[in-house]
Amino acid sequence: MNATSEEDIEVRRKRLRFRSWHRGLKETDLLLGTFADRHLSQFDEAELDAYEALLEENDPDVFAWVTGKEAPPSRHDTAVMKLLQNFKFAETND
Repeated sequence: MNATSEEDIEVRRKRLRFRSWHRGLKETDLLLGTFADRHLSQFDEAELDAYEALLEENDPDVFAWVTGKEAPPSRHDTAVMKLLQNFKFAETND
């Protein structure tokens, strides 16, 4: 990956992190924002694509899929969704 690509992916990560924290529903903001803070730095472009597509969905739908109240549609049945569903929202002293 060249320097420009690395810069571009970092800008994308920052944009996705901001969108994660500014969704509208406070519960979703907390869940996705904390998840983004913890995981986006390790995501490759394909994972960023999957996460960005998820951010295009409505908050109530995303919250229901992540919390297991509803199954996600096949387009969002990805490794990123599984990671999000297994994400433990908790303060840690790491």
